[in-house]
This record gives sequence, structure tokens and C-alpha cells, in this order.
Amino acid sequence: CGALARFSPMMESVIEHANRGGKVLGVCNGFQILCESGLLPGALLMNDHQKFICKNVFIKNDNQASPINKNITPQPLKIPVAHGEGRYFANEDTLKQLEDNQQIIFRYCDENGDIGKENPNGAMHHIAGICNTERNVFGMMPHPERATSAVLGNTDGLKIFNSLILN
Repeated sequence: CGALARFSPMMESVIEHANRGGKVLGVCNGFQILCESGLLPGALLMNDHQKFICKNVFIKNDNQASPINKNITPQPLKIPVAHGEGRYFANEDTLKQLEDNQQIIFRYCDENGDIGKENPNGAMHHIAGICNTERNVFGMMPHPERATSAVLGNTDGLKIFNSLILN
């Protein structure tokens, strides 16, 4: 889905904004677009089970090195996913670089925060979100904007947006 949108004329402005240090957040298809445009490494592939998935999942921050997760405790956040092409993929060199540079911002986990048990799409290293080396471009497959309402019973997404705004 993001491959075609990458060529949208608007992306020139997004890339210029990011290159000037402006914050950019891509969620779901936006994450795909950021990868396709080269603002983030890797690619988003078809889910390993080849089916669309729409449900609440748990993620937790991998570190607190980036503005988007700097103020988030390691407790799991319940955030919805809705995608058919959400499996993060990168070659081993890129994965090592992401690990070494603390660019993995969120990983899929279970409700207790254990990584390795839950992975809704088969993402490599259970990656739910990453950032660039400059820590101003963020991509994540789960939808924090769908978890911002007490009326709907979930405000965990607000923690992500508040952290990004405050830093």
C-alpha cells in the first residue's frame, strides 16, 4: 500500500521536513510509506498468516532513547492493529544496526510484557515500531490514535502522543 503513496507529490514536503529535523510519525500505511521513501529502513510485508488482522495487541517500549517513548514506562500498552501487510522485515545487518542504535521503539508482547509469545503478524524481532538514527522519524504498525478515548475504554495511545509532544 505504501509503495504507490511514496510517489505522492506531498512526500517531497514530508522528506524535506524530516531532513530539517521535524518530527514525522507514520502509523500503519504511513509506516509503509516511510520505509518505501527511505526515511526508515526495512519494509512491511504481508502478514505471515496471509490474513488481515484487526484486534487489540500489546506493545512495550524497547528503550527510552527516542522522544516518542521517552516518557513511557516499560509496562505494556494495549493498542489496536488493523492490517494485512504489517510484518516488519529487514536484512540482518539492518536489524543489528537497529538493535545497536536503540532504534526499535516498540515490540509486540503479551499482556504481561513478555516479548516472544505474541506477534500478530510475524514481524522480525517482534518489531512493532522503529525510528531513524536522528530520532525524529517514527513508524509503527499499531494504531495509537485508536486508543485515545475513555469512552471507548482505552487511552493507552495518549501515552505515546503525550511523550512525542513533550519531547
